[in-house]
Amino acid sequence: MSEPTKDTNSQAKSTGVVSIAILCSRVLGLVRDQLLNGLFGSHFTGIFTAAFRTPNMLRDLFAEGALSTAFVTTFTKKIKNEGDEAAWILGRKMLALSICFMSMVALAGVALAPWLVRLMNPGWDNPESINLCIWLVRIMYPFITLVSMTALVMGMLNSKRVYFIPAVASAFFNLGCIVGGVVSAWLLDPGFREGAITEKGLTGFAIGTLIGGVLQLVIQLPALKKVGFRMGFDFGWKDQGVRDVLHLMWPSLIAAGGTQVGVTLNSIFASLTPGKEAAGAWLANAQRLQQLPLGLFGVAVATVTLPMLSRLAAEGMTPAFRGALAKGLRLVLFLTLPSAIGLSIFAKEIVSLLFEHGKFTAHDVAMTAGPLQAYAFGLVFYSAIKVLQPAFYTIGKRFIPMIVSLSIIALTASLNAVTVFVLKWDHTALAWGTALGLSINFVALYLSMRKFANGLETGALTQSLIRLMVGVGLMAAVCYGLKMYLLADWARMSFITQATGLGVIVSLAAVVYFYVTQKLRVEEAGEFISIVSKRFKR
Repeated sequence: MSEPTKDTNSQAKSTGVVSIAILCSRVLGLVRDQLLNGLFGSHFTGIFTAAFRTPNMLRDLFAEGALSTAFVTTFTKKIKNEGDEAAWILGRKMLALSICFMSMVALAGVALAPWLVRLMNPGWDNPESINLCIWLVRIMYPFITLVSMTALVMGMLNSKRVYFIPAVASAFFNLGCIVGGVVSAWLLDPGFREGAITEKGLTGFAIGTLIGGVLQLVIQLPALKKVGFRMGFDFGWKDQGVRDVLHLMWPSLIAAGGTQVGVTLNSIFASLTPGKEAAGAWLANAQRLQQLPLGLFGVAVATVTLPMLSRLAAEGMTPAFRGALAKGLRLVLFLTLPSAIGLSIFAKEIVSLLFEHGKFTAHDVAMTAGPLQAYAFGLVFYSAIKVLQPAFYTIGKRFIPMIVSLSIIALTASLNAVTVFVLKWDHTALAWGTALGLSINFVALYLSMRKFANGLETGALTQSLIRLMVGVGLMAAVCYGLKMYLLADWARMSFITQATGLGVIVSLAAVVYFYVTQKLRVEEAGEFISIVSKRFKR
């Protein structure tokens, strides 16, 4: 069997391994957000979210975006054309460069924190909120130096086909945030120890993000050493490999940053809605729930697909390249469509079950459920973009995603301005603007790639989508019917009864979806069930 065929056939299996690792991270991230909302309420959680917004945006850009995409593309080609040692030298050069540059960015962020906070939250009029946010920003900004190093380490491991350790490293970040945050809050806030929790405890959780960043990096170093990397720093930056990474990175930074800039714009406009500080937390909570299936499926498929496409692109625009990319898109559709429908139908119930504890009220549930339905609509497109966008850099068409992304940013900003200043709608409209932008972004990228690749198995994708829609339709009918029967009196049900009822419905709906899609001969359904069956037989 040829190498490309082996790569394509192992795609679903590798995605499953990465999905399991990412699940751990997303669940722990959800626990962290539950703690923040339950302990401090939406107002103070919104302030914390605003403070972490810029470092976290850079985390998404570098760990799952521009730096990772540009570096993996260049590093993989380096291995193929010049061998491992040349690739390791490039890795050491990029580590030294990222540490120096991002440290300067971190210092600038600390110094400019007062202006950054006011710029990013123009609607806030409470001086105490602003001052607390500035303090938290100054604690958390050094995180971006850690995450830039982590992105490079992850890229090297993925290029060597090591997927599980880099994916599970994010779980250690969230674990550090939780354990380090709770311990630090307990030490710093007397009220935390006595059961009268105040906003002082947020300082502890800010320190926890730095602890998590260190853990995420350190946990990957033994695996990196095992594949042959020798730790060190090389300051010889006048190197063709470094230039290639930077050459790919700056348009990739703009393109991959489109969604993140959209999220940031949402947060800025959210500060101008009636929810003020709390609106940021409501949007962040909804996005966290979107991130669960996105990380499980979209990021997982992209993580496995990118190094494969980089290797195949070295041979030209071959059928193997088109097949691998089309396969990734079909796999994303198969996995995210039912997730999106489930999040939309059970938005209020999911938010209530997970967050309605402590200082998180029923009003907060209603304010979070609306944006969650919007983000659920955008989930499928967001996940597909995660797979499709990096493919442009492997074939040297790096400016296409950048141009599309800039256009979407302009569109989203215009929609936000109209909904907030003219129509006076609340934060939910901002989430719908993001979802609409994602759908247009995907369509533009798909049509462009189809042109450059001389086809993208559109017929097979369309047939698969039609079959999936039948499965999703029957699944949705099951969800609605059982919801009206089992969850009609949700507010009066106990937590155990709520969790059991929702779990039963989701399980039955999943069985219906997988059964129907397998009977309709959806290739990805057969592969998924085969992998699960083999796991259980072991």
